[in-house]
Amino acid sequence: MARGRTRHTSAIVIDRTKLGESDLILTLLEADGSQGRAVAKGARKPGGKLAARVQLFCEDDLLLAVGRNLDVVAEAQLSCAHASLRGDLARVSAASVVCEVARLTSFADAPDSFLRPICSRALLACEQAVDQPHLDVVVAAYAFKVLSHEGWRPVVDSCVACGEPSVTRFSALAGGGLCESCSREVEGAEPVDAATLSWVECLVGLTFDELLAAPVDAPTAALLLAMAHTWAATHLDARLRAFEFALSL
Repeated sequence: MARGRTRHTSAIVIDRTKLGESDLILTLLEADGSQGRAVAKGARKPGGKLAARVQLFCEDDLLLAVGRNLDVVAEAQLSCAHASLRGDLARVSAASVVCEVARLTSFADAPDSFLRPICSRALLACEQAVDQPHLDVVVAAYAFKVLSHEGWRPVVDSCVACGEPSVTRFSALAGGGLCESCSREVEGAEPVDAATLSWVECLVGLTFDELLAAPVDAPTAALLLAMAHTWAATHLDARLRAFEFALSL
């Protein structure tokens, strides 16, 4: 579009960066699943008209003035603030991981209709989770679902190397489950049991509603979160700081 024109978009704020004394650069997951960036002028001023509308996790209807390098937020209307995430460290941490993964798996000029709805649903699931284990499961599920959608689906029903049905180890680098023999060729392959492999399959295949209703103990949920972190960090080739913080809680 030519400079000076405007466009409407619906987006989730998945990252914010300080710009000068009072402005923010927003990273947006837009309605079509592409990643956008825009300047929110005055958004760091307490009580400013944009301050509450462009917080991290907010879903907004935006009017953007199209700029040469970055768009500028002209108007912002909240469609979902995800307000119950705020003030709760565990929920903020979980939602921050969702946004971190969303930022690393969405791209400008690369629409993907899967990404916006699942990010929105995952943020809602972070609000709905009744305890820490279910929060961990939500985050792990989001990471595995998005990475699977983008081509990195873990193989859990057989050895990824030889097809042997008896799987005793798991390796993100190898692509999933390994038999005992093949695991000797893969550095860092971790022991895994059938119940954990079944859980990984559920994280990919079940809905968030189903996962939120499923019973899960704290050690299992923590293990799944750690596996999801390793999976995402390996295949995105990135350090995931929000994920690391969530694991430390």
